[in-house]
Amino acid sequence: MSNLLENAAKFDGDGDEPIDVHIRRGTITVSDRGPGIDAADAERVFDRFYRADIAHGLPGSGLGLAIVRDVAEAHGGTVFARTRSGGGATVGFTVSPSRLLPAPEADLVTPQDTRG
Repeated sequence: MSNLLENAAKFDGDGDEPIDVHIRRGTITVSDRGPGIDAADAERVFDRFYRADIAHGLPGSGLGLAIVRDVAEAHGGTVFARTRSGGGATVGFTVSPSRLLPAPEADLVTPQDTRG
């Protein structure tokens, strides 16, 4: 998560626009209003040490999104990066449903009478 948020903040230009974070059913999505992701870079941004031309003047080593990919894959998921509608980028990952916490079942909890 921190790698996605740091990238969104780094590429968000003047920082006046909010960074959107969505978490739903094993999918984490972070969207910014920066320059977006060129289609030619979208497949490579998760490669170790890959830096798009636009990133060369910014801090970073090109490992952040590779780490995101490694963690997602270790949890049975995938990664994605695309240009955001209206400008910016949307980057995120999924995890396998088997890695999600199960919903609590009300009938598993029984109140205890502690009055003795």
